[in-house]
Amino acid sequence: MADEADEKVDLGGNEDSGDGGGKKKKGNGLVMLLPQLLKFVAIGLGLLILIVTISVITVKILNKGGTSQTVVADDDAYVGTRPQYSMFSALPVIRATTKDPSPYSVVVELVLGYDLNNATAATELTSRLVELQDFIRNYFSNKYNADLQPDKETQLKQDLMEKLNRLLNTAKVRAVFFKQLSTMEM
Repeated sequence: MADEADEKVDLGGNEDSGDGGGKKKKGNGLVMLLPQLLKFVAIGLGLLILIVTISVITVKILNKGGTSQTVVADDDAYVGTRPQYSMFSALPVIRATTKDPSPYSVVVELVLGYDLNNATAATELTSRLVELQDFIRNYFSNKYNADLQPDKETQLKQDLMEKLNRLLNTAKVRAVFFKQLSTMEM
């Protein structure tokens, strides 16, 4: 009988009940820690929801429920920084008449942009100055007044640039700038 009592006494001072009670005590520690963990997670989620709600309300108050006042340009011509060109401005003011039934007088003064530091382009443009002047006069003489309005200026510049590049041998016109473009009924 005394031997039976000794078997039930644990050396660590804990009595063994024989049904795995030692393991149950370790589980009790995690079970007690779980509610504390859940409480902190719930507090964190609550604070996150509160911060998001306050941010949304603040933004709506600042915008006063209206649309954003930021204006984004939808200009397809903008591609970033514009390249630099050498400018050929030796062309004189060119006068022509449109091909309208009641002709308009056209006065054009333009500058041609070509690749920076391209000496051959500068030489060709200078040597063909009279030919360029005649070509540009003829170009504007074959236009109607409606084609020379400010809303069609970008298209006009592009068309003129393409035709000038077909006329020139080695030089390439990269941009056309109007210093003056005006029409007046005769």
